[in-house]
Amino acid sequence: MIPLSTRMRPSKLDEFVGQTHFMFEGSLFYNSIKNKIFDSAIFFGPSGTGKTTLARLIAKEIDSNFVEINASTTGTKELKAILENAQLRFHGLMQETTCLYVDEVHRWNKLQQDSLLKAIEEGIIRFIGSTTENPYFSVNNAILSRVRNIYEFHRLTTDELLIILKRTISDTEKGFGGLNIKYDEDALKVLAKMAGGDCRVALDTLGFIIDNLSEGDKITQDIVGQAMQRQTLFYDKEEDKYNLLSALQKSVRGSDPNAAIHYLARLIDGGADLMMIGRRLMVMASEDVGMAYPNAITIVTSCVQAAQMVGFPEARINLAEAVILLASCPKSNRANQALEEAMYDLHHKKIDDVPAHLMDSHYGGAAKLGRGLDYKYPHAYGGYVTQQYLPDNLYREGVEYYHPTDNGNEAAFKKYLMELKKIDERNKKG
Repeated sequence: MIPLSTRMRPSKLDEFVGQTHFMFEGSLFYNSIKNKIFDSAIFFGPSGTGKTTLARLIAKEIDSNFVEINASTTGTKELKAILENAQLRFHGLMQETTCLYVDEVHRWNKLQQDSLLKAIEEGIIRFIGSTTENPYFSVNNAILSRVRNIYEFHRLTTDELLIILKRTISDTEKGFGGLNIKYDEDALKVLAKMAGGDCRVALDTLGFIIDNLSEGDKITQDIVGQAMQRQTLFYDKEEDKYNLLSALQKSVRGSDPNAAIHYLARLIDGGADLMMIGRRLMVMASEDVGMAYPNAITIVTSCVQAAQMVGFPEARINLAEAVILLASCPKSNRANQALEEAMYDLHHKKIDDVPAHLMDSHYGGAAKLGRGLDYKYPHAYGGYVTQQYLPDNLYREGVEYYHPTDNGNEAAFKKYLMELKKIDERNKKG
């Protein structure tokens, strides 16, 4: 039995859904296909995002002989035969270029990958390689330098998956249009969310549900939950994820790693988007930890990037590390608070201009305008020299925005700034 995800592959380029950051009518990518001049490329991204489907559509649109192989099952001998056949077609009566699609190209060793080079260079093949691994690490540089572009495929959005699911239910040729399937709108939305951006998962789950529906039944959230073996309550209540994110941040801010990891677990189990969690963690690193442990933002960003690269389920390990770190380190919001106070003044005070000695002086005539004159270069004074930096009216007011705490690393910055302040006071006294 052919899986629904295979059966429902679009037969026309304009039916393709997703990847709108490069694939849309009028884009260079789209036009190159329609003009039949699409060149070699690498498709990089998670499973179920349309890499194979788009490669097949491209070959169909450019009227090319299409050969599809999987690197995990095709060896050097089979590849050699394919290339020899492509060469015969190219130099023979047909004078036809072969579109060679290699799925999981990262599984080939250097020798196997390099065997494509001559055929790509001579135009015998239009090569499309797909991989779930970062091609800059998994594909030879020689191949990378010969392809036109590397296109990164993103997970499909909930709305994009909904389009595909509804099309499948109504399609009378390949889908279930002749069965008069009844469904709750929210149930399809839950299914789309639970699929995690993977079209194959969404469609094959829908196929499983419909194949096992009793007569007269309709697709409900409960049925979707049974099919996915997951609770559907979280997906039904859109506000839940924001409540959980709020609880996560407040637990981190309160230095309670146990509560913080609990809310992270609930977010992950509820199907929250990886980057939604990651973005909030990076905000916390600066908003709630800040100068008390400045390295937090670097470590958390690295954890989030690692989570993106490995994907779920392993990504939860990277996120857990970030959450535990944030909850367990010293806290300070003074950097954020300093910015808020400065912004308040900008909107509520008439602020004087930048002091003349701080203005740009790297152009002819600047000196005549008094720009940059009398500026003291701190490094020429051992790293610090007393000098006005604030606009005149704020300087006269003695405005201070940053008020460091004694927490963590911020205590050292506070001590340093206080020493500089003492130097200024002595210099003012003469």
